[in-house]
This record gives sequence, C-alpha cells and structure tokens, in this order.
Amino acid sequence: MALLESGSVTLQRPEGQSQVEKEAVITNFVFPNLFQIFDFMKLRLLTQLCLVSYKTLIPTFFPKRSLNSVSRMSFQLGMDLHMVISNLEKLAPLSLAESWDNVGLLIEPSSPHIVKTMMLTNDLTEQVMDEALEKKVNFILSYHPPIFRPLKRLRSGTVRGAWKERLVVRALEGRVAVYSPHTACDCVCGGVNDWLGQALGLGSVVPISHSIASSTPSGASHRLELSIGRDVDAEEIISHLKSVEGAGVQVCTVRSNSEDLLRVMVNCTGPALARALGLLAPYTSVYQTVEVLALSKPPVPNAGPGRLCTLDEPVTIATALQRIKAHLRLQHVRLALGAQCTLESLVRTMAVCAGSGSSVLNGVKADLYLTGEMSHHDVLDAVATGTSVVLCDHSNTERGYLSQLGDRLKTQLEGKVDVLISERDRDPLQVM
Repeated sequence: MALLESGSVTLQRPEGQSQVEKEAVITNFVFPNLFQIFDFMKLRLLTQLCLVSYKTLIPTFFPKRSLNSVSRMSFQLGMDLHMVISNLEKLAPLSLAESWDNVGLLIEPSSPHIVKTMMLTNDLTEQVMDEALEKKVNFILSYHPPIFRPLKRLRSGTVRGAWKERLVVRALEGRVAVYSPHTACDCVCGGVNDWLGQALGLGSVVPISHSIASSTPSGASHRLELSIGRDVDAEEIISHLKSVEGAGVQVCTVRSNSEDLLRVMVNCTGPALARALGLLAPYTSVYQTVEVLALSKPPVPNAGPGRLCTLDEPVTIATALQRIKAHLRLQHVRLALGAQCTLESLVRTMAVCAGSGSSVLNGVKADLYLTGEMSHHDVLDAVATGTSVVLCDHSNTERGYLSQLGDRLKTQLEGKVDVLISERDRDPLQVM
C-alpha cells in the first residue's frame, strides 16, 4: 500500500510479493502519488505568492486604508462645487426665495473645489464650524444664511460681536464652502413647510400665498400691439420689428368694423420696447392703434410661504399637541388657546409657517397656527378670532427637516458626496 506522509511516499510490500506484483504496485501507486505531490506543491507555492502580493501591494497602493475604505473608493469620488450647487438648486430653486433674503453660495473657496463631505445645519455657529473642521467637511449647507447684513471687515480675533467675521475667516482658511437655501427651501413644494404641515397627519395642503415666477414664460416684460390696414404694405414695419433684439413678433388677421386688419403683437424686454417704439415713430400714419401692456409674472404652482392644511380626520387640540411634540421631537411647546376653545376643541384646519410666522399667518383663517415664534400682540390678535397658537421656538420648526433633505441629497448627488447632519446644532433657547 502507499502512504502520503509529510510530502513523501512510503511503499510497503507484503511478505511473499512477487517482482511482477511489486512493479504493479509501483505503477499503480507511485506515479499517481508523485503527480499528486507535484499538484500539491504547485498549489502551495501559488498560495504563498498570492499572500506575498497581498501583503506588499495593498499597503503600497492603499496606505493606511482599511479594506472597507478601499471598496468604497470606486463611488466616493467627490463632486465639483458648482455641480453640487446646480443639484441643490434643482431641489430648491433660488428664484423662489424672498426678495429680502440672502441665499445661495455665500462663501466660495478658490477653484478647483471638489466637495467630498457636506454637513447640514440649521444655524452655522462657531461650535458647528468646530465640528465641521474636525470632521474634514468642505461644504456646509446652513439653512439660515450666516451672512445676512453686510460685513464691513473680517477679523479673526476675539473681538466682541465679531463671531460671524470669524466664521468667514475660518471657512476660507479651511477651504469650506458655505451655502444657504433659506426661504427658497421654505417655499418650494416638498420643502420645510410641507414637512412641518405633516405634524397632524394626512390631509390636503396648499400654500398660504403663491410664489411668483422670476419671469414671464416668454421672458418678456411688455407686449406692444398695433393694427395695420390690409391695404398698407406692412412688410417693412414687420421687418423692422423683427430686427429688434429681445423682441418676438407675431402677426394675425382680425376683423374690425367690417374691415380686415393685420394685428401685430410684439413681446419684448424693457430695452427692446424702447427700440421698437423708436422704429415705429416714422410710421404713425400707417398703423391705426398702438397699445403697450405690462406682462404679469405667473404664480408658481404648489410653491409659496406657509401652508394651510385641511385634515382628513379632525383631532382635538390635546391630540394635536402630542403629535406636534412627537413630530418635532420636543418635550415642551407653548400654547395659547383661542377664545372659547378648550383642549378638547377640534382642529380641522392648521396654518403653519416654519420659523417666524407673524407676517405669513396674520389674518389666515384656521383653527390652529403652528410656528416657531410670533409677537405678543400677534398672538393676542389670533386668539381673539378663535384661533389657537402653538409656538415651538424659531429653529425647532425647521431643524427636523434636515434629515429629510439629507436623504434627498444623497440620492441627488448620486452617493458621490458624504452627507452629514450636524450634531452640535441646536436652538439657542432651552426650557429649564
């Protein structure tokens, strides 16, 4: 029989075995086992080579990285700053922001700037900036703009009241871009106010007022209209009008007082309107009438400040308070009961405005107002009309939306940017 021991073959011939039988043993056992030995040795050598390659090549090309980090490199590539901003504006177009607001890219490091890690915060405080720099963040989305009023100087020292100046200096030194969507995020469909309006459950939701588009569909600000008799050669006039940059000319036939007329309509920008009127001056004897109309910008569907929510199933004020605290993850809120209301009064309609709601909610007919803060006298006005008011402090009605926004950004940025939520961002007011 043949035995394989420590890489060697030992043959044992039973007593009385003939030479022919011995050769058969060698033929049947020795050669097959020699091939097995060679295969085993080749396999062992190949394994050792692979181990050597793994131990030498991986540290060479990927120093100080775990295998998990190496596997993530294929899709954690970062994204150019302006591509990130383009994606942000798809989620919340800056054209929806209020005219008084300061939104968009507020601090821009020198190019090129590849965004690898983004942090979302409601307020960019010095504590949040510390956190961002510790976590190697190079893009901060601050819901509230840290730069609102003009800064006359930038100082990095401990000058009293200069904390916003220090933020700008530290951001630039650390190559951290800072962007704020603020009221664009308030007004957009699916934004902060829609999230806040979900506090009491399902129902229909409409903006309290509508945002207005930044321009007319044609991009024109005015329309110039004139009528020309059919017996007049109007081609020269029309040709002149078509040559005006920023003007779009349309011509149709209309009937007036049993007479066919050419109706020429020119959609134009302000500068184009002045040029078109100048070109028409020599032809005052040709056209019968001329009108100049200002074009209104249309409202944006489903977008605007605040939301009016009509609940599918009414709830008591007591239940509404419980749901609001759960939605905002708060232990306490402030309540002003409307005239003739109790905790058992039903809420069928709720008007919400994230942040400071006085100007948006004033005069809105609803059973309940939900906002961060209102002035003392505005609360009194609401209560007198039978509307109950729930105040949660300014940023507490906004901060919870950041998690939802973060999830949307991870998808929008295709996983190329790590998206974090600040752990040090909090409302400055605490209930003791």
